[in-house]
Amino acid sequence: MVHLWVRGEQRPNEERVGLTPAGAAALIAQGLRVTVEDSPHRVIPTAGYAEAGCEIAPFASWPEAPRDAIIFGLKELPEDGTPLPHVHIMFGHAFKGQPAGQVLLRRFRAGGGTLLDLEYLVDDAGRRVAAFGYWAGYAGAAVALKCWATQARGDIAGAVAAYPDKAALLADLARDLGDGPRPRALVIGALGRVGSGAADLCTEMGAPVTRWDMAETAHGGPFPEVLAHEIFLNCILARPGCPVFVPRSALTVPRALRVIGDIACDPTSDFSPVKVYDRTTDWAAPALRVATEPVLDVTAIDNLPSMLPRESSEDYAAQLLPALRELADPNSAIWARARAEFARHMAVPGA
Repeated sequence: MVHLWVRGEQRPNEERVGLTPAGAAALIAQGLRVTVEDSPHRVIPTAGYAEAGCEIAPFASWPEAPRDAIIFGLKELPEDGTPLPHVHIMFGHAFKGQPAGQVLLRRFRAGGGTLLDLEYLVDDAGRRVAAFGYWAGYAGAAVALKCWATQARGDIAGAVAAYPDKAALLADLARDLGDGPRPRALVIGALGRVGSGAADLCTEMGAPVTRWDMAETAHGGPFPEVLAHEIFLNCILARPGCPVFVPRSALTVPRALRVIGDIACDPTSDFSPVKVYDRTTDWAAPALRVATEPVLDVTAIDNLPSMLPRESSEDYAAQLLPALRELADPNSAIWARARAEFARHMAVPGA
């Protein structure tokens, strides 16, 4: 029997979950054993999982789970250096050379466990089977607009928080922007999930949007159009061959650009297309000021969908459920590819 153990997220400002009570009930009916940790933060209360037939475990008890349990979460594990003996399903951020990712892989090597990275769960065509992208784009564009509105008042954006729903976010943002003119936004990656969410938010708030995708960036740069918009929203994952959209020189040339929303948010990657900053921002301090003449702020929060935890959790869980159903299938190509990806990176010296 496959035993899926849904851990409570331990990262601050993280209320999402990748499995709903209805999804858990479907897995149990299929013959899987499902344990869900109690959580004081999760947007879906524990009682719903108990009613669905799940076993309930104490919060953060996953290190003591049976060794054959598959530990399922979304964001990072506590960085305590302990070996990891279980199979983990999560976003590891470990396969692009990220320094913290290399530490994580060494923990798996020490414990003999396996990372099945949610970012690398793909179908036969190589397309991800589930992604939070739309809501990452939506929330990321909202934070960028907040940064711009605060700039217009001569300040830098303050702390952000989760919203009970999309309507509450839109109402709050409308108050920030007021009745004045809206900034122009350039979205790169507009045909993807992330870019679609970013463009939709801008449109709903009345901000004119220029939508770019592969056709517009195929020439490889430079991209003066980025500097001609007040807001630039990067929705392209950092990969080998990715063009540089904002070079370091952008800090010292004339530009209309005032806010960069690096929604893809991978500043430590060698392939990052935004070269004017080197660290992520967070909920307490969402804006990083990288220039003052004229002002330029970067916002790069790496768990944006948790600003709308209910919508993003329900959407993602529905996308992922068919793959979770295949955990009981030893011939599942989706999970075989994920295991092969982990093995490939573990074979790299130093991992």
